[in-house]
Amino acid sequence: MKGITSDSEVYLWLGAMDMRAGFERLAALAAEHMSRSVMAGGLYVFVSRCRRRVKILYWDNDGYALWYKRLEAGTFRMAQQEGTERISGVDLEQLLSGMDLSRIILRKNAEKSLYQAA
Repeated sequence: MKGITSDSEVYLWLGAMDMRAGFERLAALAAEHMSRSVMAGGLYVFVSRCRRRVKILYWDNDGYALWYKRLEAGTFRMAQQEGTERISGVDLEQLLSGMDLSRIILRKNAEKSLYQAA
C-alpha cells in the first residue's frame, strides 16, 4: 500500500459502508459526500457496519488502488455516525493498529494561541 506519512491527507467516512462497493462507487461517494476527487490525492477510508473491515481508496499515478483489511478478532474503534472527518496519517496508523479514535482529543495549537494573544 501507499506509504502513510504524518502529513498524509486522510478522509474518513464515519458511516457504515457496504464492503461490496468497488472503485467507482467509493470514488463517487468521495466526490459526493467529501467534495473531493480521489485523483486529487489523499487516502479515502471506509469501514464496514460491523467495524471489522476497512477499505482505503487512493489514486496511484495511473489508476485507482484499493487496500482492504479484515480483522480476525476485535473491531476498528471509532464513532459510528454519518458524515466525514479529515484525520492525519498518524491517526490512520493508530486506527489500523487498534487505537480508539473516539478517545483522541486534540489540544489547541500553541502557535495560533500565541499569535491571537498579541
